[in-house]
Amino acid sequence: MIPLDALLASPLDVLLEPLQYEFMVRALATTVVAAVLCAVLSCWLVLIGWSLMGDAVSHAVLPGVVLAYVVGAPFALGALVFGFLAVALIGGIRHTTRVKEDAAIGIVFTTLFALGLVLISVTPSQTDLNHIIFGNILGVSTGDLVQIGVLAVVAFSVLMVKRRDLTLYAFDPTHARAIGLSPRLLGALLLGVLALTAVVALQVVGVILVVAMLIIPGATAQLLTDRFGRMLVIAPLLSAACSVVGIVASYWLDAASGGLVVVAQGAAFLLVYLFAPRQGLIGKRLRLARESRRDPDPLREPSS
Repeated sequence: MIPLDALLASPLDVLLEPLQYEFMVRALATTVVAAVLCAVLSCWLVLIGWSLMGDAVSHAVLPGVVLAYVVGAPFALGALVFGFLAVALIGGIRHTTRVKEDAAIGIVFTTLFALGLVLISVTPSQTDLNHIIFGNILGVSTGDLVQIGVLAVVAFSVLMVKRRDLTLYAFDPTHARAIGLSPRLLGALLLGVLALTAVVALQVVGVILVVAMLIIPGATAQLLTDRFGRMLVIAPLLSAACSVVGIVASYWLDAASGGLVVVAQGAAFLLVYLFAPRQGLIGKRLRLARESRRDPDPLREPSS
């Protein structure tokens, strides 16, 4: 752990020293890529109210990763297949039965996640498959980084190309249908990108904490601005900054990298929740107090 006097004397060295190691550079690059993609997608998830859906897809990929290991296929392929499978099962249950969406999500993701845990327990392996659950960002290879980068580019490109249609779908699906768009198709597209994004973030924080990276950045940005276009800028910038803080802190504290990235995001949300100028709990009260001092109401009766 870094001494306090060294931290105060040379904070730049604290930031740069971990980057002397290739595995730390790969970890940082992978985390920033995953964090930016998750943050962009999280803006739509928060706006639509799909937080639980993000949780479902991120957990449902677990059996796919284990089965991919068993057959010797890339982890991302197995995760992607089961991510799409989870989306299809949730949609099928919702549209063919009286079961509501939240119940369908709960049924599918808990069953698939439990199946993954069972497969881990019965699969002989020289690899610690628990890294799938908790992440293993410091073990990312160059091949993994390339794979994650390619998947992230694909998912990000889809979001940017269809951002106007997806935004209209999020705000007003009825109007989207009226101008010739298919809300069901747009919803399916967004769910497909969600599955792809969960695969990208899987290597960073594991299946348990993926949902945090998919929700916290968008929720934080929503407290800072009322404009969706600004959310799409604020969320990835905050998420990338928290990634750097989390990875560097994990080096000096010898603690879980993925966990510290999420803790940094949670701390950023807490600060914004308290001190944001318009929506912050304390910031809002301070703003109202300043406004009342500038423009006092002489007719207002003193409070008892």
